[in-house]
Amino acid sequence: MRLRGMRTRKSRVLTAACALAAAGALVPATQVVARATTAEDRGAKPTIVLVHGAWADASSWNAVISRLQHDGYTVAAPPNPLRGVDYDAQTLKDYLATVQGPVVLVGHSYGGVVITNAAAGNPQVKALVYDDAYIPAQGETVFQINAARPGSCVTADPSTFLNLVPYPGSPAGDYDAYLKTAPNGAYKGFADCFANGVPGAQAALLAAGQRPFAVSAGSEPSGTPAWQTIPSWAVVGTADHVIPPAEQLAMATRAGAHVTKVNAGHLSLITRPDAVTDVILDAARAADRS
Repeated sequence: MRLRGMRTRKSRVLTAACALAAAGALVPATQVVARATTAEDRGAKPTIVLVHGAWADASSWNAVISRLQHDGYTVAAPPNPLRGVDYDAQTLKDYLATVQGPVVLVGHSYGGVVITNAAAGNPQVKALVYDDAYIPAQGETVFQINAARPGSCVTADPSTFLNLVPYPGSPAGDYDAYLKTAPNGAYKGFADCFANGVPGAQAALLAAGQRPFAVSAGSEPSGTPAWQTIPSWAVVGTADHVIPPAEQLAMATRAGAHVTKVNAGHLSLITRPDAVTDVILDAARAADRS
């Protein structure tokens, strides 16, 4: 009798232990599901794609990239071919097709033209950020925008500020255009025109490593602008010598952009990476909420 009673009590204890173990196993499983749902509801951070402009390369974004990566963002700065509006925009479109999830698209200078065209009709792009950039309407060209208001250092006789170099397979009359390094007449040189505010030694490095811009790209009309349907932000350098600040403000206002003015020349991404990064983060946070 005692043996049978002991077996009965042991059986009850084992049954209870199994029940408790099963209940305990269910608790963390429930918590995992809840955490996964919360993370899914929040969504992943957008990928930030940075597009450089003429006479530059992706390294011009380095100080901005390091700040964004520090904040946990995936960042890409693919090369901009600088061959023409349609060609460059299609190149960027093809790149965006390889990126999963939402995107914040950022363009500096001529890169603004490229993102304006590449993002049109792309639901993946949640925000546009223009940094000292062209924000063209349909049919506008870079050359037209430069000449719209006084103050641009790149509207004089091209021979005074450009070195024109033929490139293989170029259409008749087209050239690779490099900014001259030294002053020439009214043109005050690369450092004053393009890189004002950048320390002299660094400006010399930028001049030596500049990537050429096809002349024909400056006269190619822009297409349907993505800013008509995608929220936009603009950083305006108040000492910009390439795109007059008044023209930048006019374009940004037309696009309905959130405007931030910074005391900087055309290269605020180098001289004021903190301010530029803050604006990109504002756009990214807005994209998170969309």
